[in-house]
Amino acid sequence: MTDHEVPDARAEERLRRWRLVLGSDNDADGTGVGLTGADLQRDSALEALYGSNTRRQGGLAGSSPRVARWLGDIRTFFPSTVVQVMQRDAMTRLGLADLLLEPEMIDAVQPDLDMVTTLMGLSGAIPDRSKQAARLLVRAVTDDLVARLESTTRQAISGAINRSARTRRPRHGDIDWPATIAANLAHYQPEYRTVIPHRLVGHARRRSHIDRRIVLCLDQSGSMADSIVYASVFGAILASLPAVDVRLVVFDTTVVDLTDRVEDPVDVLFGVQLGGGTDINAALAYCQQLIEQPSDTVFVLVSDLHEGGVRTEMLRRFGQLVTSGTTAIALLTLSDTGTPSWDADNAAALAELGVPAFACTPDLFADMMAGAINRDDVGRWAADNDIAVAQPPE
Repeated sequence: MTDHEVPDARAEERLRRWRLVLGSDNDADGTGVGLTGADLQRDSALEALYGSNTRRQGGLAGSSPRVARWLGDIRTFFPSTVVQVMQRDAMTRLGLADLLLEPEMIDAVQPDLDMVTTLMGLSGAIPDRSKQAARLLVRAVTDDLVARLESTTRQAISGAINRSARTRRPRHGDIDWPATIAANLAHYQPEYRTVIPHRLVGHARRRSHIDRRIVLCLDQSGSMADSIVYASVFGAILASLPAVDVRLVVFDTTVVDLTDRVEDPVDVLFGVQLGGGTDINAALAYCQQLIEQPSDTVFVLVSDLHEGGVRTEMLRRFGQLVTSGTTAIALLTLSDTGTPSWDADNAAALAELGVPAFACTPDLFADMMAGAINRDDVGRWAADNDIAVAQPPE
């Protein structure tokens, strides 16, 4: 057999796949391949969604039972990654978003992030008979995310707090002099025969109190849906740490404090109302009231920075946060999905104030927060991780 010859079995498999792609109702598609068995059912499922007459005829005609069966079929005959793509396409082509108001439809879909964000958008319209099924679907997704992210997050944050317990600004009686001298040997002054301490090291504090307050401020714009899901999961993980106090705030043109729900991401997500305008300034005004010890507070705004409120006041409030000693960060997105769209002018203005603005993936969030707790240069951390950080205007 020469290198350019293809075995018959491989050639037949390629023709079979082309036949499924072409989706012909007969065999006059040039492949000469007929479909049997499971392939016929795969072809039928694909035709219902992508057939040439799908848009004109309404695909599955908006019938809940038929769509529910179709959803079951695609889960049977296609891998989960393909199912997720087909479910997304079904949102527009089959009107699946509207049909999700029915409990049997919610039970039929495969839980994934897109389904969660769709249900978030529909939360105000979900009838009582469907709410339990909707919560179970959302719970499946958030539980999966917690399982994926909890261990590394707890380890990173706990380690950062343990380290910073010895590097804060100790009172005179709490200074660990041997550790302080060792940390400042580079600043020994021979003419004075002494060490000039640039950094004081205190004895590790007892952990009977809260060491850090983390304020998560989430933009409810529709484009931020994925970010809200991840932020709610991280909020729950952080809230489970004994030395961390988490405050969770969501906003559009109004501000809602969901701190009482932070331990359960499902409760948070069903408290979110996607869409509406954006008033970052109003959200900042509220969050400033939550900051009691600025040097022990990390403020994280998750927003694309498309401000609909008073821009000058928003920037002034960010300036106040920085001046007070609060560690302030603007995450343009907290998601795995591509490059976000954001207000570049506002991002540059925040950079000029000393507030790093960048997109962050969920896998890097814990490391970023650990740096923020240690009061490291978060902008430099982002650059070191090949993350594009907004730059001040020239």
